[in-house]
Formats: sequence, structure tokens, C-alpha cells
Amino acid sequence: MAITKPRSTKGRAVLCARLAQEKLAHDILILDLGAIETSPADYFVIATVDSDAQLRAVAGSIEVTLKHMGFGFPRLDGKGESAWLILDYFDVVVHIMLPDAREFYKLERLWGDAPAMTLTDAGATKAVPRVSKKAIDV
Repeated sequence: MAITKPRSTKGRAVLCARLAQEKLAHDILILDLGAIETSPADYFVIATVDSDAQLRAVAGSIEVTLKHMGFGFPRLDGKGESAWLILDYFDVVVHIMLPDAREFYKLERLWGDAPAMTLTDAGATKAVPRVSKKAIDV
């Protein structure tokens, strides 16, 4: 499958999500943080993996593909034995997490005001209805 270089930040976030999906990551969520004034990036991509090997495979696929497209190397956090690896491309930050880390940190709840998307099995984006923080806290 030929992958074209994304023209937008959103396109790059979706590409990262699709690359994670190809490596069988699951519960993939793309958060659009652009409208949140104090956000650290325009988009977060959050993906769950089931093993350290899968974590490295997902990260490697994203790094190699984006480097090949001219986006350079990301800042990394969590290399080695970690339950959470972060690939920071400045405006897109990819969080690859083992299930226990994802459940513990609950990034989607922390950034619950952000519009969210997920991917269909075919790789298309679809909006995710958000539950208000008040409903979560009850």
C-alpha cells in the first residue's frame, strides 16, 4: 500500500494512528487539542498494545515512516523497559501504552474536553461522542 505524505497536522496524526492500527494496536484514539489553550500539542494519538515487543514495533513503524516522509525523528520518552512510550513530533504526540498504564493514566479523561476520533477497521476516521466530565465524576 502506497502511503502519501500528509499535508496537514491532522493528516499526520491520522497517519500515525493508521500505522499503529497496522501493527495491531487497539483502542486507538486521536484527540484534537488545537482549541485547548494550554495544550502541549495540536493532536494526541493514544494507542494500546499488548506487549513490549508490540510497543517497539508500533513505535518503529511510525518513526521509520515519518522519517522517510521528511518529518525527522521525534523526541522519545520511555525507551527500554517501559509501559508507555511517547513519540513527540511537537504538534503531534503519539502515546503507545500497555493496558495497565492506559487504565492508570487515563489521558482521554484528562483531555476530555478535546474532540476525539477513532479509526474504522478500514482506517477511516470517525468522530467519537464524548461523555462530559460531570457524567464521569458521578
